[in-house]
This record gives sequence, structure tokens and C-alpha cells, in this order.
Amino acid sequence: MVKKICLVVEDSSVIRKISRKILEGLGFEVIEAEDGKQALDIVERILPQVILLDWNMPVMSGLEFLTEFRKKYSTSDVPIIFCTTENDIVKIMTAIEAGANEYIMKPFDEEILRTKLVQMRLI
Repeated sequence: MVKKICLVVEDSSVIRKISRKILEGLGFEVIEAEDGKQALDIVERILPQVILLDWNMPVMSGLEFLTEFRKKYSTSDVPIIFCTTENDIVKIMTAIEAGANEYIMKPFDEEILRTKLVQMRLI
């Protein structure tokens, strides 16, 4: 069986580590990026089945990555889940309008992430 790949784009090494543990437990292979620029470089080589994306990062923010990704891969149906502390409804709507499929608030746990992935039919 081929594992599904999840790209975790997050500047916090702690949150990347937690995300990796949860996702690997759910059967995903995990690739990590520390910022949106690094993530764009990765998707040039490997297109994941899902992307977990932080908003606030150095070099290139999650929103900037999302905009560039959707422009470049407009025919791609790769779901993107924003995973952030940003809880302002305007920011949430901005992310959805830019192409995010879902939105998870930090801190999150395995149950929240699993539920979202089930709802999206990724597991």
C-alpha cells in the first residue's frame, strides 16, 4: 500500500514534531518545511496528498504560499488545511477565499486532526 504524503509547513520545530507524530500514526508519510518558500521548493519535486499550513512564518507566510501554490497548481486538488492561532473571521475568510480547504486552530490534538482528515476523506 502506498502511503499518502502530508507536507507540514510550520516554522515551529515543536509543532512540526507533534504534527509528524500524529500524521505518521494516521498512516501518512510526512515531509517538513520551515516556511512557505521551502514548501514551494518541495512541491516542485513532490506533490503531496495534503498540506498542513501555518499562517505566520518567516521568509514566506502561509497565505503567500497558498496564493502561489494555487496559482501554479490551479488544476491540483491537493487539499490545504490552515493550522494557526489566527482566529479572526476576516483572516479565516481570506484563507478560504485564497484556496484553503479547511482551518484548524492551534493548539490542536490528534482527535481534531483525525476528524478533519476523515471529513475530507483523506483517511
